[in-house]
Amino acid sequence: MNKSETHLSPKPVRPDRCEDTHLEFLDDLRESGATNMWGGGSYVEREFGLSKKDAGAILLYWMATFSDRQQS
Repeated sequence: MNKSETHLSPKPVRPDRCEDTHLEFLDDLRESGATNMWGGGSYVEREFGLSKKDAGAILLYWMATFSDRQQS
Protein backbone atom coordinates (compact mmCIF):
# COMPACT_ATOMS: atom_id res chain seq x y z
CA MET A 1 0.00 0.00 0.00
CA ASN A 2 1.45 3.36 -0.95
CA LYS A 3 0.86 6.68 0.78
CA SER A 4 -1.98 7.69 -1.53
CA GLU A 5 -4.05 4.60 -0.64
CA THR A 6 -6.25 4.60 2.42
CA HIS A 7 -6.94 1.66 4.67
CA LEU A 8 -10.60 1.30 5.51
CA SER A 9 -11.62 -0.78 8.49
CA PRO A 10 -14.56 -3.09 7.94
CA LYS A 11 -17.85 -1.88 9.37
CA PRO A 12 -18.46 -3.52 12.76
CA VAL A 13 -21.19 -6.13 12.80
CA ARG A 14 -23.87 -5.51 15.39
CA PRO A 15 -24.21 -8.52 17.72
CA ASP A 16 -27.55 -10.33 17.53
CA ARG A 17 -28.29 -9.65 21.20
CA CYS A 18 -27.44 -5.94 20.99
CA GLU A 19 -30.36 -3.58 21.50
CA ASP A 20 -30.46 0.21 21.40
CA THR A 21 -31.12 0.19 25.16
CA HIS A 22 -27.75 -1.52 25.71
CA LEU A 23 -25.95 1.18 23.74
CA GLU A 24 -27.83 3.96 25.53
CA PHE A 25 -26.98 2.35 28.87
CA LEU A 26 -23.29 2.33 27.95
CA ASP A 27 -23.50 5.97 26.81
CA ASP A 28 -24.99 6.88 30.18
CA LEU A 29 -22.40 4.80 32.03
CA ARG A 30 -19.60 6.59 30.21
CA GLU A 31 -21.14 9.96 30.99
CA SER A 32 -21.44 9.04 34.68
CA GLY A 33 -17.73 8.30 34.98
CA ALA A 34 -18.52 5.35 37.27
CA THR A 35 -16.00 3.09 35.56
CA ASN A 36 -13.31 2.89 32.93
CA MET A 37 -15.29 1.68 29.93
CA TRP A 38 -13.12 -1.42 29.54
CA GLY A 39 -15.00 -2.56 32.66
CA GLY A 40 -18.38 -1.73 31.15
CA GLY A 41 -19.14 -5.32 30.16
CA SER A 42 -19.75 -6.38 33.74
CA TYR A 43 -22.26 -3.55 34.15
CA VAL A 44 -24.12 -4.71 31.03
CA GLU A 45 -24.07 -8.30 32.35
CA ARG A 46 -25.65 -7.28 35.64
CA GLU A 47 -28.11 -4.73 34.30
CA PHE A 48 -29.53 -6.88 31.51
CA GLY A 49 -28.84 -10.42 32.74
CA LEU A 50 -26.61 -11.24 29.78
CA SER A 51 -23.74 -13.68 29.56
CA LYS A 52 -20.20 -12.39 29.85
CA LYS A 53 -19.67 -13.27 26.16
CA ASP A 54 -22.76 -11.35 24.97
CA ALA A 55 -22.02 -8.37 27.21
CA GLY A 56 -18.43 -8.27 25.95
CA ALA A 57 -19.56 -8.37 22.32
CA ILE A 58 -21.99 -5.53 22.96
CA LEU A 59 -19.30 -3.48 24.69
CA LEU A 60 -16.85 -3.98 21.81
CA TYR A 61 -19.54 -2.99 19.31
CA TRP A 62 -20.36 0.09 21.40
CA MET A 63 -16.67 1.05 21.42
CA ALA A 64 -16.26 0.49 17.68
CA THR A 65 -19.31 2.58 16.82
CA PHE A 66 -19.15 5.26 19.51
CA SER A 67 -17.89 8.11 17.35
CA ASP A 68 -20.31 7.28 14.52
CA ARG A 69 -23.28 7.34 16.89
CA GLN A 70 -22.20 10.61 18.50
CA GLN A 71 -22.33 12.36 15.12
CA SER A 72 -26.00 11.48 14.62
